[in-house]
Amino acid sequence: MKTTVKGIYRRSIFVSEKGYHIGIMKVKETNDEDLQDLIGSSLTFTGYFHELEIDDLYEFEGEIVDHPKYGFQYEVSHYERVKPTDKEGIVLFLSSDLFKGIGEKQATKIVDVLGSDAIDKILKDPNCLNKVTGLTKKKKEVVYESLVKHEESSATIVYLTDLGFSMRDALLIYNTYKGNTIMKIEHNIYSLIEDIEEISFPKIDKIALKIESPKEAPERIKACILYMMKEHSFNTGDTYASKEILYTKVTSYTHFFIEEEDFIQYLKELQIDYKIVIEEEAYYLYDVYEAERKIAYTLYKLLHKEKKQYKKMSTYIEMLEKDYSILYNDKQKEAITEALQNNVFVITGGPGTGKTTIIKAILEIYGKLHKLEGEALFKEVALLAPTGRASKRMSESTFFPSSTIHRFLKWNKETGDFAINEMDPSDCKLVIVDEVSMIDTVLFYNLLMGFREDIKLVLVGDFHQLPSVGPGQVLKDLIESDVIPKTELNLLYRQDQNSHIPLLAQEIKEGELTDFKEPKEDYQFLDCRASTLPANLKKICKQIIDKGYDYKKLQLMAPMYKGPCGIDALNAALQEVFNPKEEDKEQIELEGVVFREHDKVLQLVNMPEENIFNGDIGVISKIIKASHSPSKKNEIYIDFDGNEVLYFPKDMYKIRHGFIISIHKSQGSEFDFVILPMVQSYHRMLYRKLIYTAVTRAKKKLILIGEEEALIYSVSHNAEYIRKTKFKEKLQNICIKS
Repeated sequence: MKTTVKGIYRRSIFVSEKGYHIGIMKVKETNDEDLQDLIGSSLTFTGYFHELEIDDLYEFEGEIVDHPKYGFQYEVSHYERVKPTDKEGIVLFLSSDLFKGIGEKQATKIVDVLGSDAIDKILKDPNCLNKVTGLTKKKKEVVYESLVKHEESSATIVYLTDLGFSMRDALLIYNTYKGNTIMKIEHNIYSLIEDIEEISFPKIDKIALKIESPKEAPERIKACILYMMKEHSFNTGDTYASKEILYTKVTSYTHFFIEEEDFIQYLKELQIDYKIVIEEEAYYLYDVYEAERKIAYTLYKLLHKEKKQYKKMSTYIEMLEKDYSILYNDKQKEAITEALQNNVFVITGGPGTGKTTIIKAILEIYGKLHKLEGEALFKEVALLAPTGRASKRMSESTFFPSSTIHRFLKWNKETGDFAINEMDPSDCKLVIVDEVSMIDTVLFYNLLMGFREDIKLVLVGDFHQLPSVGPGQVLKDLIESDVIPKTELNLLYRQDQNSHIPLLAQEIKEGELTDFKEPKEDYQFLDCRASTLPANLKKICKQIIDKGYDYKKLQLMAPMYKGPCGIDALNAALQEVFNPKEEDKEQIELEGVVFREHDKVLQLVNMPEENIFNGDIGVISKIIKASHSPSKKNEIYIDFDGNEVLYFPKDMYKIRHGFIISIHKSQGSEFDFVILPMVQSYHRMLYRKLIYTAVTRAKKKLILIGEEEALIYSVSHNAEYIRKTKFKEKLQNICIKS
């Protein structure tokens, strides 16, 4: 149940650029019995506000939360300023910081002369202040204008919520436009989309049509074009679209026939306004085009900067071989030497080809070449990866600090900006980036903008894996351009009799399976039909548990969510094996899904403030029912490798069961033991790159289970969607022609 708290705002501890506050209020009254003890005391509150004035009286509506990190807080969903009615309150209000130059003495005089309804009288007729002796003309103007401004801001918020905006959206809009809000909406409501990223075109369009904005309005069509360009890039991974695709999508969405010549004119106007770029028959969003262009130019500058030639590289490599009792093959030696001598270099290869070994060697030799170690080396060298799990794995395998790209660039979640940028670049001299296949065009651009001109950049990845979620195919284009120096590792480093997984991955990559049905020390194929797959999976997992395997190090993954053999159904079945119901385990049911203490769960959204990211896997450590929790709500605590995070029922959309996860969500991760079901019902999702990605997630043991026809089909089926980009072309043009 929503509660209300009325109190005096004292101060804010934190205020974001978007209007999010963490503040302190003194409680005067509340309708919640559990909060009665706080009357007269301070309460920490959180929420979005367009403005708060110290010592003003506010009424908040919301609910109490007990955050594990920040403690007892009141989460505000709706609020309004309460006009003071008693003399003391009005005097306090008129002498607050809102009314510059009006002290307590003059405020008291205003109330003595005009009475307890002084505020209403002034708003109705500012000339009533003439009755108050001692007030200068300027101070009378301050009182009246401040009151009007205060009233207008509250009225604007009401206006926005009446239109259909949520309180959060209304505050985002008001904090962006302030006193120009209503004028902005009445002039062109679609302009909100450009200025406020959090509010989508469909939401704005629905409200615009509700207030009878013409469906054929040019601003609507142009906003829809931009929206469809973003949707097309997100859904396909293309960095641009054709005019024909955009025309079809826009007319279909708007349910309005647009003359082709009018549509072309809208595209030209968007280009004039620097919203899009038209390059021959390719239609780009401006930012994506600039990202492609500037990446190509930046890499061109690195390629043409003088290379550093180091003497005795072979001696250093021999020293490492002796110190660590290893033997590098010729390709690995080439990769180590060239990575250190080139200003930009790509290392690509599948599992077992020694990419991690090479990274460790580069770090070691760079330190010796520059006489750096410890903190000095950490300051000059950065190891980066696109995801939290990939970064952690990189650090564990190299024994060197690693970071996500977003954290390295000091990403601001509120604004979407990076503090490390072209104007304030990093001081690092050597940067090694792993899992580059996962990096999209815009992120790669922002990464390059965060470096100085003397950077040495090493890019590591396997372009045979799944491409980035965002638009582009950076690693593939870099390799296929043939202008960036590279080493492709194709000799398996782990080739002993107990390491068949890398060999299987290589066979899948080449599209030629050999003895996949023959059991190996680290690999096994189990034949079963789709109808018996769930039961067989449960049986196998039960046997694995009985052998003492830690189920946190075992990961099942599949290509699809729906159907009897889909992720959703299998998670429910596997919960019975990995974490069956027991009397001493608390559980809750949310929308038909049971969450239980000790359940394995998968994070679906980034929560940088909690150091939790999309793809992280945790375990429900405890559940406290509402009847026993301080917050009076169900509380779910999830442990992510020692980082315990509190979730309320409203937050549970951020997670799902993780006994079995999608192959896409496994990117950037490695697991000791992987089980991969493979049946014909996955048909539309079976293709070589997807299966290759799944197999390469397994470090020590892999079980494929299902129908051999499905595996054979997936390996032979290489008809993946080829993303449309012009990055490779731009890179070749600038490097070759120059």
